[in-house]
Order: sequence, then C-alpha cells, then structure tokens
Amino acid sequence: MNNFTFYSPTEFVFGKDVESKTGELCLKYGAKRVMIVYGGGSAERSGLLGRIRASLAGSGIEYCELGGVHPNPLDTKVREGITLAKEYNPDMILPVGGGSTIDTAKAIAVGYHYEGDFWDFYIGKAKPVKALPVGVVLTIPAAGSEGSGNTVITNVETKVKAGLRQPMILRPKFAVMNPELTLTLPEWQTASGISDMMAHILERYLSNTPGVQIGDRLAEGMLLAIMETAETLMANPDDYDARANIMWCGTIAHNDTCSLGRQEDWNSHAMEHEISAMYDVTHGAGLAVIFPAFLKYASSKNPGKVAQLAHRVLGIADSGDASADAYAGAEALKKWFHDVLHMPVTFAQLGIPNPNLDEMNMRLHRLKGEVLGGYMQLDAAATMEIYKLAM
Repeated sequence: MNNFTFYSPTEFVFGKDVESKTGELCLKYGAKRVMIVYGGGSAERSGLLGRIRASLAGSGIEYCELGGVHPNPLDTKVREGITLAKEYNPDMILPVGGGSTIDTAKAIAVGYHYEGDFWDFYIGKAKPVKALPVGVVLTIPAAGSEGSGNTVITNVETKVKAGLRQPMILRPKFAVMNPELTLTLPEWQTASGISDMMAHILERYLSNTPGVQIGDRLAEGMLLAIMETAETLMANPDDYDARANIMWCGTIAHNDTCSLGRQEDWNSHAMEHEISAMYDVTHGAGLAVIFPAFLKYASSKNPGKVAQLAHRVLGIADSGDASADAYAGAEALKKWFHDVLHMPVTFAQLGIPNPNLDEMNMRLHRLKGEVLGGYMQLDAAATMEIYKLAM
C-alpha cells in the first residue's frame, strides 16, 4: 500500500425533508450571502428551489441565483457565474442539482479569487490555492461531486473536456441529500448515474498497487450492492430504500474511500470525455460504451485485476485462464449494462453510428500525452483499438 493523505471534511445530512436544513447549514459554515446555482426548470417546477429560498430566508441569508447549467457543464456558464459572483460577493456557492451543477459551482468557487482565466487551472497552467466554500443540495446521484474535490468542465471553443482535482479546497462543506428528490428522475438519468458511479469505483479498482485488499473489498462490495440495488430500482422506481442506497453509493464511490494507498487509472474516463466533448452525450452512457471495451482490451494485456473482478463481482467461475475469465467478465458487464440498465453499449446505440475515432484519439493524446499511464500503458494505437472495440 502507498502512503496517502485523506482529507474529507464534508458534513452529509441525509434523509427525508432534509433540504429544510439548508439555511441553518449555510449559517453553520459562516455564510450570510450565498449564490444559488442550478440547471434547468425541474428544480423550480418541483418546488425544491422554493423550499431552498424559504430555508435561506428563514435563516436570514441573502442570495442571488444563476440558472441554466448545461448537463455537460460548459466554461461559458462558469465565466458567467464568476462575473456574477464578483459583482455580488457571496461567501458561499450553493449548487442545487447533480454533478454538472456542482462542478460548475466548484469552478466558479475556484475562479472567484483568481485574476486570470479559471481555465488555466484545468489545463495545468496554474494551481489554485483558494476557493469560495461550497455547500450542496443533491438531486441526481451519479457524479459523486457532492463528496469529492473534483470538477470537470467542457471548453466550448476548443471542445476540450478537462478536470480539476483539489480535495483540500473543493470538497463541499456540507451536502444535503434527500433520496425522495430522486423519485421523479427518468429511468435514463437514473441508469446513467448508476453506470457513472460504477465507473468511478472501477477506475480505482483497476490498479497494479499490491497490498490493497481493503480497498479491493470495499470496491467489490460497493459494486455488488449497486448492482443488486439497481435491479430492484429498475423494476420499482418508487422504492425509497433503493433510491437511498443508490444515492449514498454514488457519494462513497467518488469520495476516495476505496482509492486510498493505491495507484488509480482514469483512462476510461479520459477516453469518454472526448466522446461527450465532441458529441454532447450523457457521460454515464458514454462510460457504459467505453468501459467494457477497455476491460476487453485489458484481458489480453493485464488481465489480473479484471479477472478478479470477473470472479468476485460478475459471476464468472475461475477457469484458471485469467485472460479468458477477464474477457468473459467484460462481456458480462456489457450485458448487465444493456439488459438491466438499458444503457447503450456501442457507439451506434449511443447515437453515433460513425464516430470520428481519429479526431477523438488525436485530441485525447494531445491533452493527456503520447502515453496514458495507469493500469496499462496506452499509446495512440492502444486507445484506438479500445475505441474500435466500442464499435
């Protein structure tokens, strides 16, 4: 196991009607002026924003609002938010929504104190040292951004989708999590969120670091719990306990609990980011296409951890042939994504029958370098083979 530092200060307030506590939580963490960030009209139509406003007002907290966050969050909305924040001078950013809204809020929070272009942080030109505090009201379990220090934004002009990982300054101060708020989510959003959180676990699980049995077993247990609960939820979308378990799984899948002391991968995410940057597809759906292809490629190059996943999670008997078992595991995961979650598992099913693989692959390596390190060393020929396996 590798050395590690783990800092996770977020207070999670979980259960029915807990959005009523938003105002007192903002006060608890020193906020008297907040900037609410949200996406489309569903938060308004559902009455959630009204309840949030009432809670803030009841605690004597002033607020301004920024709506219209895109499902694949864009730099243009971040710039709009930074401008508004510098005019209003809030002492907390309060996203109400899912990962896209939270990621946008984090980008605004980190750009507020910076005199240059916030995008400098996402391309490695500058390193942030300070951010406005962020509190969260979560409505979509998927990205896990409510408990992580991560944020991903797409640049409209360059079509680069890039992430920033700053747990010391970007983990939210609190996260309000009411599973009832997810009961009205369409099946597509629910399923996409589940594939996203599973990918977050797998990116950490696929590691060559020895001596990480605790992390392995945590990851395997979460995957088994998600898969079992997802089957219940897809059959009965009104099951509160299933909604609650999925919501909490999404958080712990991405708060680094199962990644401590180990090398992580994240190359499947990098490859999917090029798809959603170019074609504006749902991130979780793109991952359902890429991840089985990635595991198939790994089955002949570095099958060990994939075969372990197949044996312990995906129901594949140990045949003694790690490569064959790893490949069978990849096929089993692909089938589960398709049959249970009704996710696309090929480019064509994703709505991209003729993707520009050359362009995506070129952009991937221009952003990430000639060779992507991690569970495997992937040059341009290797990533192209994975993209082709996803066809």
